[in-house]
Amino acid sequence: MAQDIDIQAHIGSLIDEEHRLRAQLQQGAISADEEHDRLRSVEVELDRCWDLLRQRRAKREFGDDPDEAQVRSERTVEGYTG
Repeated sequence: MAQDIDIQAHIGSLIDEEHRLRAQLQQGAISADEEHDRLRSVEVELDRCWDLLRQRRAKREFGDDPDEAQVRSERTVEGYTG
């Protein structure tokens, strides 16, 4: 199971990719459709990472094993309404 630091590093790399995609669009290196499609994928992956990190922190806070946290499906994470 990934550790918090690994998840945070992955989040950082996804944020860097978001910035690169926006810069590539501004430079005309990719089309708006390409940027949109890839950004959508990056945003979903970011949401899944943040969800996993929150699960791990909650488990730790309540005395459970954070390694029992599971990466949830896109449908679950993106469908969450609070």
